[in-house]
Amino acid sequence: MRRIVPGLVAPVLAFALALGVTLLVVVVSGASAGTFMSVVFDVPAERNVVNMLNNASMLYLSALAAAVGFRMGLFNIGVEGQYRIGVFFAAAFAGQAWLPGPLNVVVAILVAMLAGAAWAAIAGLLKVTRGVSEVISTIMLNAIAVSLTAYLLRQWGIRPENGGEIRTVPIEEGSRVPGFDIPFLPGAPNEVFGLAVLAVVAGIAFGVVINRTRFGFELRATGASPTAAVASGIDVRRKVVVAMLLSGGIAGLVGLPLLLGSTYTYTSTFQAGLGFTGIAVALLGRNNPWGIAVGAVLFAYLSEQATRLELLVGISSELVVVTQGVVVLAVVIAYEVAGRYRRAQEQREVAEKLAETPGTPGNQEVAR
Repeated sequence: MRRIVPGLVAPVLAFALALGVTLLVVVVSGASAGTFMSVVFDVPAERNVVNMLNNASMLYLSALAAAVGFRMGLFNIGVEGQYRIGVFFAAAFAGQAWLPGPLNVVVAILVAMLAGAAWAAIAGLLKVTRGVSEVISTIMLNAIAVSLTAYLLRQWGIRPENGGEIRTVPIEEGSRVPGFDIPFLPGAPNEVFGLAVLAVVAGIAFGVVINRTRFGFELRATGASPTAAVASGIDVRRKVVVAMLLSGGIAGLVGLPLLLGSTYTYTSTFQAGLGFTGIAVALLGRNNPWGIAVGAVLFAYLSEQATRLELLVGISSELVVVTQGVVVLAVVIAYEVAGRYRRAQEQREVAEKLAETPGTPGNQEVAR
């Protein structure tokens, strides 16, 4: 129990700290703290709940992509670029309708994963062959991905007759993935994206592979100590490339629920920021599939309430972005403090047991 309590107290204290800092910012900005609290903690309407679930499914996939790298000690900051590359090529392929409906969807998903994996592999290969930091290379690749997709969109895209943005060829009706209703939300006018189930499948696969397979053990061991991993015979260079491929493959899935369930085409204004937010969600969830799920729902909830803040009471939605940032920082700090406390507690327990064991050499010195 003494080991469990710090882990439970840490997120509670972190949330309280984040809320306190946010309210301070709200007051300093001249807005009403009471109004802010009443809107943010107001029960969302059924339509808003569906929007939250849709957004949370994409954030969850984005966070899983980042978590694969984090578990190995790799900082894949390029999820944003990888998911943009993935969703663009999936949209370009699916729009051509070369295959019948369901098969077209399956291959489009594979195209997205392969495109995202290939883009992430560039950073992995640069790291193992030239020693380039994956942080620097993935940040640069994000910018290149945005420019590359914009260029390809101008080359291959179409412009609607009534004007508007250049876009890929719209996906035909037979290749669109229908949404579904939630039983406890019978009055919602909108539906949950059909491909939101990808988040569930990916979460289960992530948990099994990372925690129940030899590959996952070697990946975690490499992240804990690359030197020890090399000494035990693990090919660290190969693991780096494979981890980046997996991370990029998952990143390629991020935009598919929206593409195949709502927009049916890719434009330059396709929802941005999911990759960067996913990194924050992965940190908040401590790279654990259950923790990431909680973090994704929390961030989706705050994002949905941010829109209501601006529309209903005129409070800038950027204040919710401040809340999200402070939550992540507070959680990281709180868990680090809890971890240090737990380690110190374990050391005290070991010292006490050694001191109580008769005939243990040096037990008095250890106890002191």
